[in-house]
Amino acid sequence: MGFWGKIIGGVTGFMTGGPIGGLLGALAGHAADGRPRLGPNAANLAAMLGSKEQLFAISVVVLSAKLAKSDGPVVRAEIDAFKRMFRIPPENMRDVAALFDEARETAEDFEPFADRMGEAFAHDKAMLEDVLGALFTIARADGPLTRGEVRFLQRVQLGFKLEAREWERARDGQARPGGAAAQAPGIDAYAVLGLPPQASDEEVRATWRRLMRENHPDALAARGVPKELIDRATGKVAEINSAWDRIKRERKL
Repeated sequence: MGFWGKIIGGVTGFMTGGPIGGLLGALAGHAADGRPRLGPNAANLAAMLGSKEQLFAISVVVLSAKLAKSDGPVVRAEIDAFKRMFRIPPENMRDVAALFDEARETAEDFEPFADRMGEAFAHDKAMLEDVLGALFTIARADGPLTRGEVRFLQRVQLGFKLEAREWERARDGQARPGGAAAQAPGIDAYAVLGLPPQASDEEVRATWRRLMRENHPDALAARGVPKELIDRATGKVAEINSAWDRIKRERKL
């Protein structure tokens, strides 16, 4: 099943009214006029409905829509930028559009989605940096950044727990350091893998394998991740392998 299909499939049958209809019904608090609203507890419920992939997919839709709304009415250029950065298969477009339209009703209540993504993917700051970079692209689609957009993006950075250098690379569209970085003097290979130096040989090997599965470009492509993020993931895979090679040599594995 494709990446975007997993958003839909993960909530099928949860409630009546179709997959996204069920999701929206579950996430929504109803205002006095009866229209559904994505409330502050939506991100928590989205996380409970399924896998980290589903949390990721729902969150990027909501964050993109609310970012587009933060400087006024959403315009076609912002929608097109969202579709370009997060490639949506035609068969899932209507359902994803329904969630996007619901989320863009207001720029408020986006913070829990950024926070939950930051928690769920704390081990993969590179991916979070790529998402922030994609949000910068969406924000610029209709012109220079506004103060409202900058405040929004700064709050996403806070939720993702990204550092200043990661913010700057995302803002400026710069590539992350490649695989050679893990080999450079002063670079902690264990930190690249997210492990303490005292981790056992088995823990190091298992972590390396898990990170390779999560970041391999072929696996990302199969889930429908856009080409821009896949290209940057290639550097992440090289960095992971370099860290693993360095630890293997040190431990004579």
